[in-house]
Amino acid sequence: MTLTQLSAFVLVARLGSVKAAANALSVSEPAVSQALAALRKYLGDPLLVRSGNGMTMTAGGTRLLAIAAQMVALGAEAESAVRSAKGAPEQLRLVAPSPVVEFVAGPLGETFGARSSGTIEISSGVATTAEMGALVSQRLADVALGPHLGGERSMGLVSEPIFRARLVVLAAPDARFTGPPARWPWLVETSATDPDSDVGRLLRAARIPESSLSVFPTQTAAWDAAARGAGVAPGIAHLAVHHVRRRELTVVELPGTPLDVVWHVSTLPVDRRSAAASSLRHFLSTPEAMKLLRAPGEGLAPARFRPPVYVTIWS
Repeated sequence: MTLTQLSAFVLVARLGSVKAAANALSVSEPAVSQALAALRKYLGDPLLVRSGNGMTMTAGGTRLLAIAAQMVALGAEAESAVRSAKGAPEQLRLVAPSPVVEFVAGPLGETFGARSSGTIEISSGVATTAEMGALVSQRLADVALGPHLGGERSMGLVSEPIFRARLVVLAAPDARFTGPPARWPWLVETSATDPDSDVGRLLRAARIPESSLSVFPTQTAAWDAAARGAGVAPGIAHLAVHHVRRRELTVVELPGTPLDVVWHVSTLPVDRRSAAASSLRHFLSTPEAMKLLRAPGEGLAPARFRPPVYVTIWS
């Protein structure tokens, strides 16, 4: 029985499928399936069985989950302790929806890193709402910035509001679309495919079918296509301010918009979170951080988050 096998089990149990666990770990589905199979064989219990709603835990799996989650978290703490003993910078891993990583994570990371004088090494990456909760709870990530994650008590997360924003729909100033919004071409970034994201909620409330969506790798790419008249693109208003000021995009008035959203910072409780996570949490409450959240710049393309310790184990 290894940490690799236990982490695979915990993420499949938390996220509901092998595919979702593989995506969160940035590994292949066969890798997760093989680790899970080895754990099942060792313990002599199926642990997880397929059902109509995804995966259901057996009685043994239910008892194992809390213990396995604690062991995986302790493994991450052990790696952090060894890195600290060697004098290596403390790793801080931030996960967030695509637009937050694209526009906000870079400026925040640079400013926070400068304040830490090189003692903290920060990385950021894109994750769905469900992935964020699972990654932070298992210490595969340290901080999540985005939707509220404190609803599921078994995760043991503290999720606090830090910033209010508005979600709007944007299009080229001279664009004209006929018929109901459900028939318009909608240009979205990757987090829109997450039903628990802010954009996912907006699309669901407007009853936009999946057939009307074109998914782009970044928010900027979706806005650029909208500026060429290819469709409408939802987005956070203050992140699109440069496009609006240049008259490349304008806000489209639709029922239910603008939609008020709240960004939360989510971590483990103070007695379980890393010192770096506590430092970032404190920084996010400062006027300097609020200024960066309000006016972060024009954005950079995000890189997919890969939790380094477990990528090393898997490979």
